[in-house]
Amino acid sequence: MPVDIFATKGTEYLLTVVYFALLIALVRYLAPRPGRRARTTASRAGDAAPALAGPADRWFHPGHAWVAVDHPDADLVTVGLDDFTAQVVGAPDRLELPPVGAHVRQGGPGWALSAGGRTLAMVSPVEGEVVAVNEAVTRSPRLATEDPYGAGWLLKLHAPHRRLWQRNLLGADLAALWMRHSAERLRQRLAGEGREAMAADGGAPAPGFGRALAPEEWDSIAREFFLNG
Repeated sequence: MPVDIFATKGTEYLLTVVYFALLIALVRYLAPRPGRRARTTASRAGDAAPALAGPADRWFHPGHAWVAVDHPDADLVTVGLDDFTAQVVGAPDRLELPPVGAHVRQGGPGWALSAGGRTLAMVSPVEGEVVAVNEAVTRSPRLATEDPYGAGWLLKLHAPHRRLWQRNLLGADLAALWMRHSAERLRQRLAGEGREAMAADGGAPAPGFGRALAPEEWDSIAREFFLNG
């Protein structure tokens, strides 16, 4: 009998679910409606957030990881990083992936990336058992951010009860809005802290800008944008 994971995680997970619901409501509000032009927060081309979008066949977690259902009737899925993660981290020096046989939970610890002396612990976008690890990214970690939706995938999971975990994920269109919103929010935050030097051409933060952040700033961004607190 399927177990509803949202009824078994306790107060911490319930708070995470509420947060996800608010994020989904936000991106749906920002989504262009028929007959209405999309709004933008950028007034100059140099101020625009980077064009971040994932493949249409993926589902996205607000912690900036994606899920691909390998077969519609199967419980096998593939997970990886999104463009926003690649923008913040740049080319990682090392990846720490869970071993085959490990069980991960949606919103719980998934894997970690190390870049320039900084470590980013990321949450898993789905619950399931690890059945395969991408050996290519363990040998060449930069592949995870250079080709995040292709050869840079991270794990394959046996993830049953799809209706339960999928309800807290975003489809590609909403995820693109959410990533752009996150990038713009981060750009404004860095500009407000006098970090214009980290931006490319005075606009969006340069790829891998996180390496230049102080440890406390890195940790703050990890908690706010990657939900790892």
